Amino acid sequence: MAGKPPRVGVLALQGDVREHVNVLESLGAEAVRIRRPDELRTVDGLIIPGGESSVIDKLARSFGMAEPVRAAIADGLPVYGTCAGLIMLADSIADGIEGQQSFGGLDVVVRRNAFGAQVESFETDLDVPELGDPPVHAVFIRAPLVESVGPAARALASLADGRVVAVAQGNVLGTAFHPEVTGETRFHERLLEMVRARLN
Repeated sequence: MAGKPPRVGVLALQGDVREHVNVLESLGAEAVRIRRPDELRTVDGLIIPGGESSVIDKLARSFGMAEPVRAAIADGLPVYGTCAGLIMLADSIADGIEGQQSFGGLDVVVRRNAFGAQVESFETDLDVPELGDPPVHAVFIRAPLVESVGPAARALASLADGRVVAVAQGNVLGTAFHPEVTGETRFHERLLEMVRARLN
């Protein structure tokens, strides 16, 4: 139907779900909380929020969501993950707990506890060439890092020391930081662009 807003799910098993819902709604999307496979089938895009990746993994499996999310990503569903969501989208986790699994979709290796307990959070401005000016004000809260980027993925942003903190691959987008808490909407806008392109 013409003019119908894109319907984007936020995986609502654990983490900062409400903040993503608020950003999506501010951009004119219909935002829905997703906990079950039948709900996943109703959305045009998906956000995997920050939280604790090992908990999201366990809950995704116990709710029967792990395989449906993997299948949706492989089928081209536009997906954006922040912080723990980035970990869940990595093909490989460098320091996962025993048995920890991810959804995959990004040809990257991610380290969960990249900054150590002593430096749990910080803020910085990042140049993201694909998003243009101004720089992205990024908040890192117990953040992961992308240790290596495989040939299928590409880096979108790095810290001043070169460590990668934002990546993309096809229909999948991931950031180690939390734009949903700073009023930064361009990554969510990029997700909605991917959703609209897939619907057209």
